[in-house]
Amino acid sequence: MRRGAHISIAIAFGLAASQAWADTPSLEDLSRLSIDDLANLSVTSVSKQAQPLSDAPAAIFVIDRDDIHRSGAVTLPEILRLAPNLEVAQVSGSGYAITARGFNGTTTTNGAGNKLLVLIDGRTVYTPLYGGVFWDLQNVLPDDIDRIEVISGPGAALWGANAVNGVINIITRNAVDTQGLTAGVVGGTLENGASVQYGGTLGPDAAFRVYGQGYLRGDDSLAMAGINAHDAWSKLQGGFRLDWAPSDAHLTVQGDAFTGREEAGSGMPNAVIGGHNLLARWSQPLGGGDLQLQAYYDYNTLYLPGSLGDAMHTYDLDLQHSFSWGARNDFVWGGGVRWVHDKFTNTDSVKFLPPETDLTVANAFVQDTIALAPDVSLIAGIKLEDDPFVNVEALPNLRIAWKPSGSSLLWAAVSRAVRAPTLWDRDLNELVGGQTILGGGNFQSEKLIAYEAGYRVQPLPNLSLSLSGYYNVYDDLRSFEPSPNQNALFVYGNKMEGETYGAEFWGSWQPSASWRLSGGFSLLHEDLRFKPGSIALGGLSTAGNDPSEQVFLRSSFDLPHDLELELEARYVGALPDPHVPAYVGLNARLGWHMTDHLEIALSGANLAGSHREFGPLPQSILFSPSVLLNLRWNP
Repeated sequence: MRRGAHISIAIAFGLAASQAWADTPSLEDLSRLSIDDLANLSVTSVSKQAQPLSDAPAAIFVIDRDDIHRSGAVTLPEILRLAPNLEVAQVSGSGYAITARGFNGTTTTNGAGNKLLVLIDGRTVYTPLYGGVFWDLQNVLPDDIDRIEVISGPGAALWGANAVNGVINIITRNAVDTQGLTAGVVGGTLENGASVQYGGTLGPDAAFRVYGQGYLRGDDSLAMAGINAHDAWSKLQGGFRLDWAPSDAHLTVQGDAFTGREEAGSGMPNAVIGGHNLLARWSQPLGGGDLQLQAYYDYNTLYLPGSLGDAMHTYDLDLQHSFSWGARNDFVWGGGVRWVHDKFTNTDSVKFLPPETDLTVANAFVQDTIALAPDVSLIAGIKLEDDPFVNVEALPNLRIAWKPSGSSLLWAAVSRAVRAPTLWDRDLNELVGGQTILGGGNFQSEKLIAYEAGYRVQPLPNLSLSLSGYYNVYDDLRSFEPSPNQNALFVYGNKMEGETYGAEFWGSWQPSASWRLSGGFSLLHEDLRFKPGSIALGGLSTAGNDPSEQVFLRSSFDLPHDLELELEARYVGALPDPHVPAYVGLNARLGWHMTDHLEIALSGANLAGSHREFGPLPQSILFSPSVLLNLRWNP
């Protein structure tokens, strides 16, 4: 299917799902959480233990199920635009640059967006190839997402290297909560696809779900300097989840498999992507606390026929135990090991030497939350990570939290984090413009000392606010330096340093039961410089390209006759180098619950007009207004 929504097919598909289970509440039953309820949502990313959002001493924003549903977004990057503490820029039909607190980029323009840790149900999805995320390889059905916890600021003491500027933790729903048949069809100017999912039980203690999805995204309306960008792509994906809860223990087994094709430009063969993963997690009470053991296998491949390719296998094993010691101390400790096997298909212009590599990363961590007083807590933790390139890194964290009242929280933190070397930094041999760039044999970790403070308050039952500020000191950032190797001109070095500082604010106000307003803004100032002796090749823009300000506003209405209206506006400041003008983006969605199980929604994106988001001219894409029709059947 190409341009336009095939409404008749959508209706036929939806009506075919007329037989469904109704054991769990519908989305409408869960969508009207009050501000109080939202403040007490349980989050796990800050301390690796469940705690109310209102008690979490970090700059954390939660995207909940209702946010996702009402936004109309169907991809993870577009869903992440709902977090005011993230930078999200679309680069192409399938590519995105996403970060927190600066240093945004891709593998080919301005850095690599490599200081953000992303997890899906505990499975790390950043690639050791360059430290960033291939967002076209990551997909979760929006209906299956329970919440997305977005932390801006380092989380290395618990999560390890690459949790430098932030952590995104995507948490999916228990299979018990996805019973029955769910089906959907979408069609529009840039997207056509369908999905189907079925959940059932295997007895009183076990539930499962299986799903399949296929879509085609992008067409002639994506233009590059007025020319067809040829970056449409298609993908098929399927998977399952099983949850078994015998007694007070819990076992989760889940997996996904996908394949897809992406246009690589005019006259180029289509790139092929594929992969599969399998994860198992067991948890149970132990010694007055909780024990969790998790293991997963992940395989991803990207291949351009007749050219370069990469195939990566990842095996990961993690153990975690939390317990209380006396009345004042809550401990969480654990460790893990990850083994990565990467095989790269070299070309004349891009080579990894050696082309086949094995990497092993081991870690151990401990964190203690100490109750200094009934309303004051001190959190002290450290992670030791044994990296294959730079040996052991120590990643400490110290936080203090004060609750002057039940509805407010003051917190401050100082942390150390690193961005560990990758294959790109160490083993790359790239020919650019007739000049060879080598990975640096002595390239070291990029280092951060972060100072943060924040205030979260709910002054009224229908109003919540969060404000945080930070001052980050970076050292040994990546730079291009003269190569001692006579066969190359340049090598990756560590001769950039500097500071960044900024502030983040967001809030939510519900003036009535049928109307909610939310919004936020972020300010960022970067003061980077090259160290003495650096040749400063490429300039400071090699570290990233970031707006100094962003503003986000959202209005959610419940209208009569089972209608809901969502309006979103965002302002993104100009990118400095290469220059991309500031833009305003407007999105809207009108949904109608035709019956208790059938919903139809019309969404519009970029309604303020065409704009660019990332990359230099003439390569950068011009993103134009688009519409999407979504028909959904739910239990």
